[in-house]
Amino acid sequence: MSNKYFSGFSLCDEEELFNDYSIKNDFTVSGFSLGAQYAFEYALNTSNRVDLLQLYSPAFFQDKDKKYKRLQLMFFKKDVLKYCNTFLTNIASPSKQNLDKYFIQGTFEELDSLLNYDWVEEKLLALTKKGTKIEVFLGSDDKIVNAQKSKEFFKKYATVYYFKNAGHILKNDETND
Repeated sequence: MSNKYFSGFSLCDEEELFNDYSIKNDFTVSGFSLGAQYAFEYALNTSNRVDLLQLYSPAFFQDKDKKYKRLQLMFFKKDVLKYCNTFLTNIASPSKQNLDKYFIQGTFEELDSLLNYDWVEEKLLALTKKGTKIEVFLGSDDKIVNAQKSKEFFKKYATVYYFKNAGHILKNDETND
């Protein structure tokens, strides 16, 4: 097994954004946003050894009601390109980093899965009992998820790194290269 990384919604090859935090070896699995959900499920269900699971801004929407989720899906269906452009701006914020080079068109099904995914505490506990260490990276100024709610949820099962003034991609204007 080589280093396994899972990309975020409507993104591809954005892993380099997290090089400052990333541990790259055969026993580390990581993912960003939607990819954090996939990375978690992979680590939980694989027979391969996983020592470390790194979750960058995991897509955590359990604090949002059904109406919020329905509206997101409705806006996506109404104008996919406009939704994705707004999404890219919001994941970059507060930085001004252009993410166009990582963009690939996400699907309605992926967005639906992302919004309605349940992070199950028993599964997180089961993964830690398998010996996998979990690290969660969050930006305090995230415009996609409520970073404070995410921090409160994950801190029981993971080491949480909370970046002041950073957004969903864990950057702000001061941390941009």
